[in-house]
Amino acid sequence: MADPGVSPSSRRTLLACAGAACAAVLAGCARYNSNSGGINASQPTPSGQSGQSSPPASQGSGAAASSGPPVLASTSEIPVGGGKILADQKIVITQPQAGEFHAFTAVCTHQGCIVGTVSGGTINCPCHGSKFSIANGSVVNGPASSPLAPVSIKVQGTSIVQA
Repeated sequence: MADPGVSPSSRRTLLACAGAACAAVLAGCARYNSNSGGINASQPTPSGQSGQSSPPASQGSGAAASSGPPVLASTSEIPVGGGKILADQKIVITQPQAGEFHAFTAVCTHQGCIVGTVSGGTINCPCHGSKFSIANGSVVNGPASSPLAPVSIKVQGTSIVQA
């Protein structure tokens, strides 16, 4: 029997809110399975083309904005056979072989955690153990089933910038 202290309209409101919350959670899970990796649609596509009109303000070293793309990292900061995670930009930069640099979204395609380490030739997610190749972002060990999305970068001298 219904609780006499709670009106039927209050119960309906509570149930409607609970249903909306569940829908929002499920929509968030689907987002990562689409391999967006938490990078918005205007970011570089797998073909390396970028539709982004301007880089996020959080990137860069604080130098003049008109001097070119912001520096993500120095080539000396990226170890051969390893990488560096830029958590604020949600990017991981790797160097599988000397002089060969790649970048991927740092958002795990399993459930959206930010990857935690780069070691042993893999980009490693601390949440559920997914591992991705430093060479191409492909899944090496699940539960993730989609690769990390590539991010277009270029090397300018000793600086790595987003292309």
